[in-house]
Amino acid sequence: MKNAQPLALALALVIGLWMGRGCGGWDRSGDTLSPVAFHGHWNAGGDQARLLNILHRIEDLYVDTFDQSRLVDAAIEAMLEELDPHTVYFSGEELAEMSENMEGNFEGIGVEFLIQDDTLMVVTAIPGGPSEEAGIQAGDRILDVEGEPISGPELTNRRVMELLKGPRGTEVTLGLSRRGERFQVHLTRDRIPIQSVVAAFAMEDSVGYVKAIRFAASTAQEFEEAMFFLADRGATSVVIDLRGNGGGYLNAVVDMVELFLDEGQSVVYTEGKSSPRRTYKTRRRGPFVGWPVAVLVDEGSASASEIFAGAMQDNDRGVVVGRRTFGKGLVQEEFPVPGSGALRLTVARFYTPTGRAIQKPYTDYEDDFDVRLESGELYHADSMPLVDSLRYITPLGREVFGGGGIAPDVFVPWDSAATSAWVSEWIWTGVLRDAVFEWMDRNREALAGCSRPRDIEALPEWKSEVLAAVKDQAEERSWPWRPPTTEEEAKLRHRFLAQVVRTLWGESASYEVLNEGDEGVARAVHALLEGQSFVRVGGTVSLALTSNDINSNTDEHGF
Repeated sequence: MKNAQPLALALALVIGLWMGRGCGGWDRSGDTLSPVAFHGHWNAGGDQARLLNILHRIEDLYVDTFDQSRLVDAAIEAMLEELDPHTVYFSGEELAEMSENMEGNFEGIGVEFLIQDDTLMVVTAIPGGPSEEAGIQAGDRILDVEGEPISGPELTNRRVMELLKGPRGTEVTLGLSRRGERFQVHLTRDRIPIQSVVAAFAMEDSVGYVKAIRFAASTAQEFEEAMFFLADRGATSVVIDLRGNGGGYLNAVVDMVELFLDEGQSVVYTEGKSSPRRTYKTRRRGPFVGWPVAVLVDEGSASASEIFAGAMQDNDRGVVVGRRTFGKGLVQEEFPVPGSGALRLTVARFYTPTGRAIQKPYTDYEDDFDVRLESGELYHADSMPLVDSLRYITPLGREVFGGGGIAPDVFVPWDSAATSAWVSEWIWTGVLRDAVFEWMDRNREALAGCSRPRDIEALPEWKSEVLAAVKDQAEERSWPWRPPTTEEEAKLRHRFLAQVVRTLWGESASYEVLNEGDEGVARAVHALLEGQSFVRVGGTVSLALTSNDINSNTDEHGF
């Protein structure tokens, strides 16, 4: 008989995934793993025997040789397809990449880069990283790493990361070119933060704005620092933008909600067949209980974003603005598979404080956006699937609805013009990014005299150069080009300016540009200042239905 060890290991993996249901696993809460117990059942005399019999027959008798790892991967994938869409198996490599993103840092030299014309170019040096400290600038070309040339058609993003990333404390020498001048830079790699809160600034009328793009291990701390930053700049209310935020760690969102609630209030609870109900409550009185809050969401807001929005809504603490959220309310636990990655298994569901299940039905799951588009839900509030039997009541008597996702208090229709296919194509294919880079490279001296976005727009030939730069990049790729409509050109120029601002002054500054003309932000600010009634009772701000709902103990209202 041929060597059966590889298949034996494969069998152990497949069977172990199933038997793991009865042998314990690991609960990933925040950024730590802790053992959990399961009470599943494995039919050793039936299901296990059938699986073993089939796999042994394949090993002993199959007519051709086969890739055993691929066979096992296919078996795992087939099993998981019978479950929910979020139960998945990750290889060791995939798991490492996800862990890096969620832990909030990686180790390397700290640059954002792009490959253009077979040359590695620096887009920006990450603030606080070794590259910024060494004086590396946007537009610098990296020609070699430790004397090894890295230009050429074989240059890939993966190869660049292999060369530039490395353990903290290790040294690396880069050969660079800046405006035709060649020089070397010696760097010591360090821990590079991956920001979750990418924007925080004060707007008019003492309204602050915070943008969070994920819920990672460092998100709660970043968010709290951003809130105090806004307070120092005179903000007294805040718009929290969670649009497109796909979620992350539960501990992070609980800590963030806690900033706005009193001690002992419910944030979320979980419950499943083999997972007893567990309620997460605030452990302190938050420092911002006196701030009116608006939470911006859309169909891309999922998981932890929905927990945040649902908690603020169900506790009558903030107004939710935008469109119905994605509807991902499943609790996953991570089970390590020795030497082979991990299984992320759904074990419970998330419920808002009033008892609403966040998870939407699995039907049309992958086509959900198209379903919403065709039904008119993205354009009209009355097209949202609000079922009366899934109506819940908040402590102040407001109606909220279950059935999947968090329905907003203030609806904002989808701006199809802002996301036109013509504009989106140049953004997502990298044409706009490359055009910005080339334009900035040609206008370095002029940009050196700019201190605000208005200065950039005042540069000679700004309007014509923007469109010409994008057109040149499209033609270099031999892609078809058509003249844009007036509205499309305005949208493109707006995004172009935001990208230039990001490169010059950071991501937060770019959101100040992007928010100009953003209807969602405008509606959120209006809800805070005029459209939505907030009341203050005992130092805590809450929502109210109407002016008639204001408690007799109210000392202030109408923020």
